[in-house]
Amino acid sequence: MENNIYKYRVLLKMSQEELAKKCHVSRQTINAIENNKYNPSLKLAFNLSDVLNTSVDDLFIRENVNRSD
Repeated sequence: MENNIYKYRVLLKMSQEELAKKCHVSRQTINAIENNKYNPSLKLAFNLSDVLNTSVDDLFIRENVNRSD
């Protein structure tokens, strides 16, 4: 799953380490999420959105979603 975490983190002038501390995870976890190597739990996704002052929908880009209208 792709994401916009890097974009929002940079807008807030926050380092990976600062974001990690605020979300109670390691810097390596933030790095892996930003590089699309790890999908966060739902709880962590909401924590990230809270810390980055945005919605989960704005942070994460769903791929191949088939919706019936």
